[in-house]
Amino acid sequence: MVNEIKSDELIVVAGAGGFIGGWLVHHLLDLGLGRIRAVDLKPTSEWHQVFPDAENLVLDLQEIPACRAACRQADYVFNLAADMGGMGFIETHKAECMLSVLINTHLLMAAREASVQRYFFASSACVYAAEKQVSAQVVPLQEQDAYPAMPEDGYGWEKLFSERMCRHFREDYRLATRIARYHNVYGPLGTYDGGREKAPAAICRKVIAAKLSGQHEIEIWGDGEQTRSFMYIDDCLKGTLAIMGNDIVDPINLGSSELVTINRLVDIVERIAGVKLLRRYNLDAPKGVRGRNSDNELIRKYLGWEPSVRLEDGMEKTYRWIFDQMAGHSRLSA
Repeated sequence: MVNEIKSDELIVVAGAGGFIGGWLVHHLLDLGLGRIRAVDLKPTSEWHQVFPDAENLVLDLQEIPACRAACRQADYVFNLAADMGGMGFIETHKAECMLSVLINTHLLMAAREASVQRYFFASSACVYAAEKQVSAQVVPLQEQDAYPAMPEDGYGWEKLFSERMCRHFREDYRLATRIARYHNVYGPLGTYDGGREKAPAAICRKVIAAKLSGQHEIEIWGDGEQTRSFMYIDDCLKGTLAIMGNDIVDPINLGSSELVTINRLVDIVERIAGVKLLRRYNLDAPKGVRGRNSDNELIRKYLGWEPSVRLEDGMEKTYRWIFDQMAGHSRLSA
């Protein structure tokens, strides 16, 4: 994709005020690709990253007029906009997660009207059938495992439906669409508190809080033996651009295939922090499926893509950033 974009072409990043969207704008600007229009619902003061070299717009993309404004004269659209968070959020805000279907539907309509060259949709591993994820030693999920459909209630159904919308806009209207199924993206400059954070950031926050307070204990949701794979933001960005620039029209996994327990993730963060904590397990807390892992056979075959950042290295960068935020707040309140 990097070689295809001309300097005067316009790239729209929807959800640019969020974690992945902000990093994508940063990456595109670093690469010197075209002109960047960054769009998000939140006021720019609440964006994770803001860049003066981009055109920054505050728009509610659930509304079709806002989507038309976002896509005006656009050549490429990346849709990363959604109302979402970690398991604690998506299990208790199903209707809000489902309403994100309006964003993708209206963006597709606006992109078609604007004759956009290519449209990217950020889907999720939450589309996969729950019956495939009942064991901690889960068989890595292949793309076809999304059907017969029984995804994560709320958020997963919205993502799966939006995948189908992309498919039918491609088939019926010849809008070139590309879809990546993200598996647990993490890294610095992401949400780490407030209820929308995901496991890597939440565990970093809890370990840091224990270290700063001197109360050396941590609450872990579930029994800690549930498993996931985690992909560092740099790998996600490279994979996203590779998928956008390729001829793969069906949804494809984008994630790490390294399966780890939540307990092991805590081990890693404890080593980074130089502490050992008493673990208290909250078996009543939201915990999601028992196990989830990415099968990367297709993305290796078609793109030669593999994650390059070790989990330990990515978690250290994430921990250091969150520590600086929390230690800074602690000093200000002292």
